[in-house]
Amino acid sequence: MKSTVFESVHQGLGARMTPFAGYNMPIEYSGINSEHLAVRNGAGVFDVSHMGEIWVKGPRALKFIQHITTNDASVLTPGKVQYTCMPNGKGGIVDDILVYYCEDQKYLLVVNAANIDKDWAWMQAHNTAGAELENASDRISQLAVQGPKALDVAQRLTSVDLAGIPYYSFVTGDFAGVKNVIISATGYTGSGGFELYFYNNDGMKIWNALFEAGKPDGILPVGLAARDTLRLEKGFCLYGNDIDDTTSPIEAGLSRITKFVDGKDFIDRDFLLKQKTEGVSRRLVGFEMIDRGIPRHDYQITDAAGAVIGRVTSGTMSPCLKTGIGMGYVAAEYAVPDSEIHVSIRDRKLKAKVVKPPFVK
Repeated sequence: MKSTVFESVHQGLGARMTPFAGYNMPIEYSGINSEHLAVRNGAGVFDVSHMGEIWVKGPRALKFIQHITTNDASVLTPGKVQYTCMPNGKGGIVDDILVYYCEDQKYLLVVNAANIDKDWAWMQAHNTAGAELENASDRISQLAVQGPKALDVAQRLTSVDLAGIPYYSFVTGDFAGVKNVIISATGYTGSGGFELYFYNNDGMKIWNALFEAGKPDGILPVGLAARDTLRLEKGFCLYGNDIDDTTSPIEAGLSRITKFVDGKDFIDRDFLLKQKTEGVSRRLVGFEMIDRGIPRHDYQITDAAGAVIGRVTSGTMSPCLKTGIGMGYVAAEYAVPDSEIHVSIRDRKLKAKVVKPPFVK
């Protein structure tokens, strides 16, 4: 079991810890709802140091990234971030990742914690371009400060003009007295904020500074449970639930990051182009419960007559909406907004309707 540099802090704060992606991680501190609402209304800090970071460098770096990912990395300019995914050669998804364009011939790929070893092996096996690859996951820590007050909190700790960083962009600068911190306006909550990348030995300095600066705004530490409810309210996919090795980006509604541009010969291009052109038999949708009930992962989705038409991939009781929400794959004819579907919960078929995420605007 691995630990992040913040494990002793989490334990000292009374966090409920659990194994996650090979790490001992905090699931919650003061409670899921309080942490969730702190991020929606104020500011919260997540330890996401379990995420993976892989450098791609050299004159063949772009060719390599273009081959293994679906999005068009050639449009990136220094300081920009791109959401993309890696097809697995069978129509599924190895992982969804972020691509940071740091400078000419230098990129940072941020991968999901549970997939670090798998992704690293996949990249090495498909590095036909001859790019320089470096797995820096064990040396880099990451904190996410999220929420509408995150900008004010973070700005107290840096000379960088944070308000001048557009969404899905980043700068490298000083933060809390630490040099060369990557400050990224990305995040996984939909409430604004920044993700901070730094070397492990600077972790505690940045953690302490964030909580000192955030005292006037009631900043809270936030665990992985609230991170999940926050991302679901915004309709963001979670690898292992909503997307995996058996789901294609077209089925998952990720056509926007699947670019069939001239000169980009990526893995599964022909298969995915056929899906986009001819259509698919199932689609990932968002839904809200009409009847009272909480949808959960792997619950069956049926039509009014009880015939199975799909399954739930993610579900929860929305802390903001106070109603059950979820995502799931359904037969394509039921993927139209306002379609009536039913979720099987404890042998009851409860009514729901298909909606277009985000659930919380």
